[in-house]
Amino acid sequence: MSLLILGIESSCDETGVALVRAPGDGAVPVLLSHALHSQIEMHRAYGGVVPELASRDHIRRVLPLTEHVLGEAGQSLSQVDVVAFTRGPGLAGALLVGAGVACAMAAALDKPVLGVHHLEGHLLSPFLSADPPEFPFVALLVSGGHTQLMRVDGVGRYAILGETIDDAAGEAFDKSAKLMGLPYPGGPVLSRLAEGGDAQAFKLPRPLLHSGDLDFSFAGLKTAVLTQAKKLGADLQARKADLAASTQAAIVEVLVKKTLAALQQTGMRRVVVAGGVGANRLLREQLNAACAKRQLRVHYPELHLCTDNGAMIAMAAAMRLQAGRETAQKHYAFDVKPRWPLDSLA
Repeated sequence: MSLLILGIESSCDETGVALVRAPGDGAVPVLLSHALHSQIEMHRAYGGVVPELASRDHIRRVLPLTEHVLGEAGQSLSQVDVVAFTRGPGLAGALLVGAGVACAMAAALDKPVLGVHHLEGHLLSPFLSADPPEFPFVALLVSGGHTQLMRVDGVGRYAILGETIDDAAGEAFDKSAKLMGLPYPGGPVLSRLAEGGDAQAFKLPRPLLHSGDLDFSFAGLKTAVLTQAKKLGADLQARKADLAASTQAAIVEVLVKKTLAALQQTGMRRVVVAGGVGANRLLREQLNAACAKRQLRVHYPELHLCTDNGAMIAMAAAMRLQAGRETAQKHYAFDVKPRWPLDSLA
């Protein structure tokens, strides 16, 4: 029997809702409709995410988005079989909004509810693409809060190969952008600016590139960007594109080479890239070229599904249910997990 799954994402500064159909024959679930509201404009005045404002905005957005998704898919709320929500990790208050709405909705419908790991949603989001991967594979999870390399043998079968010991790659983009005086959100602005710059203009460090392991560190790069910006002084404005390009090149080189090392170490021939930084054009270009040279396969989520979204939450719920890793239950007392290691999932 197929299942209609409603997914709600509210872990940080995007409210996402989606409907996914999980076929009863175990085939890859299908995305029927999704909608997303970003809080970027609201947080821009503060230079970063304000948790209390994020939570309040989720409250305002989640039900209208749900109505929109149901209407677009031609479904009614009563037809939903399972309500899934992001249980963690993320901002506690923001997570509580999605959890509370999902559990109240499921209770009113007398339908099961399922809490989903946010990073598992990102990890499985490429299965929503036109070129879905196959297990097993190496995954590069790269976002504003996380940078991890994982061995993925199946749904719920994850082993961390390496992770950041300080700043994540997305943080390195955002913090470097702030040091250059670029507006929030800095990472995408820095990447666009870098397209007009010289990536060889400044010699910036590639932390842990030759460490012999698969861990990451980007805090030293951020410090180097600060030092270079101070050296430039009044010339920073004229050289900003070059500094942006050099910064992006350093981050991308580390990500690509560590990913290739993970593939070599595991002997796997397939890599999945997921998370917001997975939309970065230079990262895609360089990883695609390096993998093509070695006859390796690379998979990404569609560009519009790289950021946090409800589709990945509904998809992860569907795949966990199909794999027998989870049983959706009618238990409506809920909690959230602001900190939740992905490799702790069964």
